[in-house]
Amino acid sequence: MDYKQLSVVLLLVFLRHELVFSSSILLSHLCPKHQSTALLKFKQTFTIDTFDMCGLMLGQESYPKTSSWNLSKDCCLWDGVKCDEMSGHVIELDLGCSLLVGVIDSNSSLFQLSHLQRLNLSMNNFDGSQISPKFGRFSSMTHLDLSRSYFSGQIPSEISHLSKLHSLLLSTLYLNKLRLASHEFKSLLGNLTQLRELNLRSINISSTIPPIFSSHLTTLRLGWTGLYGMIPESIFYLPNLERLDLHHNNQLSGYFPKTKWNSSASLIELDLTDVNFSDTLPESLGYLTSLQSLTLQNCNLRGPIPESLSNLTRIESLYLGDNSLNGTIPSWIFSLPSLSLIYLSNNQFSGQLEDFKSNSLVWIYLQDNQLQGHLPTSIQNLVNLTTLDLSSNNFSGSVDVSFFSNLKYLLDLGLSYNRITLTNEDKVKSTLPESLEKLGLAACEVKEFEFLRSAKNLKELDLSNNKIQGRIPDWAWSNWEFSVSTLNLSHNMLTSMDSIPLQSLDTIDLRSNFLQGREMPKRNNTTQEFNQESNSTFLSEFRKTIPMGYGSGLIIGLFIAYFMLSSRNSNWLSRITEELEYRIVMRKRKKKQQRGHSMPHFTRKTSNMIYYDIKVYPATISSNQTIQFKIIWQYKRMVPKILSILQSFTLLYLFTVTFASIEEANALLKWKATLQNQNNSLLASWTLSSNACRDWYGVKCFNGRVNTLNITNASVIGTLYDFPFSFLPFLKYLDLSMNNFSGTIPPEIGNLTNLVHLQLSNNKISGTIPPQIGSLAKLQTLRIFDNHLNGPIPGEIGCLRSLTKLSLGSNFLNGSIPISLQNLTNLSFLYLYKNQLSGFIPKEIGHLRSLTELSLRKNSLSGSIPASFGNLTNLSTLYLYENQLSASIPEEIETNYTVPALDDQESNSEFLKDFSKAALMGYGSGLCIGLSIVYFMISTGNLKWLVRIIAELERKIIMRRSKKQ
Repeated sequence: MDYKQLSVVLLLVFLRHELVFSSSILLSHLCPKHQSTALLKFKQTFTIDTFDMCGLMLGQESYPKTSSWNLSKDCCLWDGVKCDEMSGHVIELDLGCSLLVGVIDSNSSLFQLSHLQRLNLSMNNFDGSQISPKFGRFSSMTHLDLSRSYFSGQIPSEISHLSKLHSLLLSTLYLNKLRLASHEFKSLLGNLTQLRELNLRSINISSTIPPIFSSHLTTLRLGWTGLYGMIPESIFYLPNLERLDLHHNNQLSGYFPKTKWNSSASLIELDLTDVNFSDTLPESLGYLTSLQSLTLQNCNLRGPIPESLSNLTRIESLYLGDNSLNGTIPSWIFSLPSLSLIYLSNNQFSGQLEDFKSNSLVWIYLQDNQLQGHLPTSIQNLVNLTTLDLSSNNFSGSVDVSFFSNLKYLLDLGLSYNRITLTNEDKVKSTLPESLEKLGLAACEVKEFEFLRSAKNLKELDLSNNKIQGRIPDWAWSNWEFSVSTLNLSHNMLTSMDSIPLQSLDTIDLRSNFLQGREMPKRNNTTQEFNQESNSTFLSEFRKTIPMGYGSGLIIGLFIAYFMLSSRNSNWLSRITEELEYRIVMRKRKKKQQRGHSMPHFTRKTSNMIYYDIKVYPATISSNQTIQFKIIWQYKRMVPKILSILQSFTLLYLFTVTFASIEEANALLKWKATLQNQNNSLLASWTLSSNACRDWYGVKCFNGRVNTLNITNASVIGTLYDFPFSFLPFLKYLDLSMNNFSGTIPPEIGNLTNLVHLQLSNNKISGTIPPQIGSLAKLQTLRIFDNHLNGPIPGEIGCLRSLTKLSLGSNFLNGSIPISLQNLTNLSFLYLYKNQLSGFIPKEIGHLRSLTELSLRKNSLSGSIPASFGNLTNLSTLYLYENQLSASIPEEIETNYTVPALDDQESNSEFLKDFSKAALMGYGSGLCIGLSIVYFMISTGNLKWLVRIIAELERKIIMRRSKKQ
């Protein structure tokens, strides 16, 4: 290299260095002073939250971006701020997931940043803020994200003035918190012609869908928005559409295009759950060759799966459950190379399963169909399988335990209620995978426990309706001691059980076995299970309750009859007596032969504040009854409470003998017709020719309107999609627990505005809890435990200010515990155990001063136990174990009270219910006999006897009162 070339190179290096240096100086002083001042003022209106919403919901860690903002460096270098390189104006502000808490009003300095092109305020807490009309002044705005930040109120029309918008994200966490008027919705779609992405999920729009869309749209999310009418066909012909989500708009209907869609090549995700198509699956779906997720649950679809869907070679998730699809499941569906999840449950598929040829499958849900034949051996090759649910079909043949031994990742196996016989040819080597957590083998001809030796991680085990004899082996108790929470051994031939040493047990069902004896669990030195007064004393007091109720019923029955005779209205009495006689006869017919039972001992360990709950279903209790042995600390106090309700019970019963409206009866019959087993023996009484209030199982009325529907443990199989929520305006008590209901909870449940008690527990209900549940302002009891619910707990539950009992345990709920629960000031029982809740325990729980029982066990909660729990001076039960909480217990809790070892989940209140039932049984019997005596005397014309009895009763009452004085 000569001298001249070297000089040129050095000159270029020097100039480059000077240019970089000059540029850095220029860029560090670009931000206009009034904009940095505006940003600092904006920062000062907020506090920093400790609750990481992004971490919980998105897996993305939040951090306070504004904390580093100060005048020591140019605002263009601040975290989340971006400036124009030429003018220095702030053009982008990204404060998503910044832990901001505060209010944004129209006077906010944010609106001084008039050059903003991109604004992201998502995933913060602006509760109490409305979306200001001034957002419409950002004339250069291309991206606006205000999603999931607790904005409320009406979305201003000025938003539709942002004609340059490419992305508008306004979705909310809570339904109906934001509203968009119908005409504004139309204006927004018409004006924003450059829009690529629109997300209005959970905003109350309550409109039809206008056929006006930006041709640039790639993402359209309008789920949970109250849309109705027909889906415009043009929506399927948007040329660039990649994601279309209209789910949970059950007043929306539509038709699939019969020809190729314009978006066929681009569509990746399609979710139309709960939209009514009332059609077959069209062949045109096969053109969507880029599709990765197809969700068409509960769409009233019928007919077979078309052959054209075999073209969906990129499909990963296929949800077609809760429809009326039929025919055979085509063989090519199990050959789709990318398919990992298939959900075809609750349809009418029949025929045999073909071989599984793709190893990509991880989740298989085929339960509640009519599939038959032998299980294909190719299942053994699905080495990545975690869930296989084939229950409630017609599969047959012998299946050996070794069939599943290669499935090393299997967590959930369901074979219940088929015609399968489970065998164990090699009793030593053949065992189920150690990974199993949930196993359903009800009615599978199981005869012994040996095949379960290696399944040491079981949490839920159903071996009911089998042929298991003798006793449960000791190794089983040892293996399950710290894992099993739900154990169903009912309808077997077990003969003895010495103890149940299960530390995590929630529910055990032992009905219909050959267990002998009547021994109650004994108190031992390591537990605090029973009151100091002996069991015999308790039982003697318990037995006294029945004759007390009987005597009260007899007296009140005679007095009522005397009153009616005095008023010469004996027709009313005869009607009531006939009604009572009818019900007694019906109940006697339903009683089954009962066997003896034994109550095993319970051995439990207590450590710190960790306590365990066990529910026992004795063998002598019929299928629609449950006895729960609870802890009773002051049972004598219950007797006055029981007697205080006896008088009101009489008058209430008299007014329930009436006729239901034809509209309500027809609505219930239509729902019954949708049930898979509508010929259920208990529902056979539901006919148009009978009186719904008097004859229908589980139905009670008041003044001619249905106010109670109780069909608990009636073996009903179906969904709630067609339940007549809009036709039962006077319904106060709804109990559908312990059945086989599946599908989601429809948002129409919010129409039951008079509901006081809602019990949907022990079913297979899935999906999220609809925010509309917050409309049930009179609700006092809400129990949806032991289902398959997922998603976050809706904040709208905080609107249920009358609520006293809330039980959402044993589901798959995730996210954080909503702070809005602090509004439930009447709440005494809160059970959120056995979910996937995470984050900190809100300190606001300490505001619930009426709380007596709180169970948050078996979640993923972190942080410390709030010191505010020291305010819960009525708390008697606290379960926090199996979380990720710090070990220390706040001083406020230790000094204010000590927590006794009480039972979890349904607690003492449930036992009080059973205790009061005994009194009411006696009371009802006495009342029946009293009225029957009077009816007999009226029929024979011998009324002097009645007058003498009444006079004698009056005399005895007067004598007792005089003695007390």
